[in-house]
This record gives sequence, C-alpha cells and structure tokens, in this order.
Amino acid sequence: MTITPPALSVFETLESEVRSYCRGWPAVFDRAQGSYLHDEDGHTYLDFFAGAGSLNYGHNNPVLKRALIDYIERDGITHGLDMATSAKRAFLESFQNIVLRPRDLPYKVMFPGPTGTNAVESALKLARKVKGREAIVSFTNAFHGMSLGSLAVTGNAFKRAGAGIPLVHGTPMPFDNYFDGQVPDFLWFERLLEDQGSGLNKPAAVIVETVQGEGGINVARPEWLRALADLCERQDMLLIVDDIQMGCGRTGGFFSFEEAGITPDIVTLSKSISGYGLPMSLCLFKPELDIWEPGEHNGTFRGNNPAFVTAAAALGTYWADGQMEKQTIARGEQVERALLAIVDELGGEGVGFRGRGLVWGLEFEDKACAVKVCARAFELGLLLETSGPESEVVKLLPPLTVSADELDEGLRILARSVRETA
Repeated sequence: MTITPPALSVFETLESEVRSYCRGWPAVFDRAQGSYLHDEDGHTYLDFFAGAGSLNYGHNNPVLKRALIDYIERDGITHGLDMATSAKRAFLESFQNIVLRPRDLPYKVMFPGPTGTNAVESALKLARKVKGREAIVSFTNAFHGMSLGSLAVTGNAFKRAGAGIPLVHGTPMPFDNYFDGQVPDFLWFERLLEDQGSGLNKPAAVIVETVQGEGGINVARPEWLRALADLCERQDMLLIVDDIQMGCGRTGGFFSFEEAGITPDIVTLSKSISGYGLPMSLCLFKPELDIWEPGEHNGTFRGNNPAFVTAAAALGTYWADGQMEKQTIARGEQVERALLAIVDELGGEGVGFRGRGLVWGLEFEDKACAVKVCARAFELGLLLETSGPESEVVKLLPPLTVSADELDEGLRILARSVRETA
C-alpha cells in the first residue's frame, strides 16, 4: 500500500529527539484491536511488535477491556500505593492459584514500581542486601533496563553510553554459545571465581535472560541454564531470571525458565503481566530472601489497581486451563516453518533464524538488511522491529492470541519484504 507520511509537526517540534519507534513507523496511530493497528489515514497494520512484548493478549482484548471498564465504572480504586485493596487481593489470589501453586513455586510477591527496570533494580538491591556483596554478573548482549543499576548489567554499548557516568559493580560473562561451542560452558566464569588473583569480587548474584530479546534473540539451551543454576548454588550466588519480555507465556510456559526445570532465587516480571499494556511489574523471590524492612524499597505508582484488574482477568482467561501454552507452541512451529522456507529461498547463505514459542529472530550476515526488511514490511502493512547489537536481526513478537491466518498473513509479508530487499 502507499503511505503518505503525515505532518508530524508537533512531534518533531515539541517532542524530544530521543523518540525512536516513530522514526521507523511514520504514521499517527489512532485505533487498535487484536493483532491490528489503524492509523488516522485509514491504513491497517498487522502487529508483530505487540508493544515490545507488553501486549501478549493483543490490543484492547475484549475480556480484559470489559473487566477494566466495569471496575472503573464502579469507582474502583485507581491509585493505591501498597495499601490493601480488593483488586490487589484478587490478583494475588489468582497469581497464587493459577501460576505459582501449580508450578510448585514458593515465591513471595513484591510490587516494586510500574516498569521492568524497577523490578530489576529491586532484584539487584535485594540480592546485594541478602549476600552483603556488591558485584553482579550478567551476560554478553544482555538487556535489563535503562536506569543506572539495570544499565550496569546491560551489554549494549550504545545504551550504556547514555548513562553519562561509569557503570560499576557489574561483570559480563559469555552467554550460551558465545564462542560457537569452542569453549566449555562456564570455564572462564568458574576459573575467575576460584582464582584469588582474578580480580573478580565474589558476586552477590547472576542475572540472566533465557532468551535475549533486545540482544538478538539469543536462546539459552536448557542444559546451559541448568548448569548455571548449579554453578550459582555451588558458589553461593543468587540466580536472578529476568523474565520481563520472555515471561507471561512468550516462550510457551508462563515462565521462560520452566523448560529448563530450574527454580531461580529471584524472578522479574513486567510488560505483559498486566495483560492490557498497563504499567505493572513484579519482583518474585524465595521466602527466605524476604529481609526487607517496611518501606525500604517503595514507589508512588507500585499500586496500579487497574493493572491488577486486567492482570487477574488475563490469568483467569488464558492460564487456568493450559491451552495458551499449547497454542503458543503450535504457532511457534508455524513461524519456524515459514522462516525455514525464507532461508531456503535465499539458498541458506548469509541468513539464519532462531527462537522459541512466539519470539523469533531472522539474522542477516549483511547487517544493513534487517533494517531494510523492516522498512519494507511497514510499507506493506506489517510492524516489525530489529534487535541485536547492530540491528542485524528482524524480531518477530506477535501477540500470543494471533490467529493462524493472521500469522500466515504476516509471515507472507515478511517473506515478500525479504525477497524485495535482501
């Protein structure tokens, strides 16, 4: 379709130059429902971005919208800090009965603030408080947020540079397959831990994503994650899993670490935990780690009660019967077949793909290709973003509620975009 870039005068003259997504998608969006967005000029776009993973159940999901409208119309509490409310109780009971108990997870639940980086900051602070140590180990190409503590355990050089000050007390280690299988897992890490001359201060914790979304859709093997959990236990380090983008069903199970059969000490959730795109985050941790003093970590907007309402509705609607996990795995197999066909069409040269569930990446050896593919996809009515340290990966992140036909539609557009640009 032909898209005439709108007059973005107020955005260009008043809004900061820091804006990013709007540069690749020059449209003024007005409405959204399910897997589609619509702009002011009447163009329709299939969404394989899903609010950077915050809209796992699609735009304006009708079940969640009805629960939210009913709550607002009865004058339910909107802003609650950490006060006890009926909405919070309903969410906690749903989370306990639908998510934690069936998985035999003993976690306490903390509401640290409205965003993912708030959850990460609280996890790092708690780990340091429990262990009495400052150092945190993270991994190459990790992304954990944009506040200073989160940036210190983030790998991306561009994002780190934005801090403007030294980022300290974080040490990167190689993520799974960083050396293409040439070096045994954790050889370097364990050697540093055991060598008193290594210069590595004993870490309080290790923080990891099971799938690095912003880092390029790098998928950790279950056996690598199990070995990491074992290493943390042997070396008296806490294991933090950042499930902010990959949790809430993105990889199939509600938590992305379920496949590996591990139980992290601390887990961070955000993005799709509210189900509706409303700000909300959680920090989960084993009960013995709950050594906080009252008010020691707080935040004005940690009690977003409308988010509790939609979160409880999402859990009850999509996670009570186990069907969402099965559907996500099936949809993931559909994506995998389509990406394999794209790679085969290109002769298997200069392109590869990887992913789990409904998060996939198509990586190009020619690092400029991914940006071109996403730009052409936008012209054809599909929203895609890039990821990886040099934006070399086309990232697929459709809603979990996407239909098989919608998924096929988007994958056809992707194939055409690759064909016309790569």
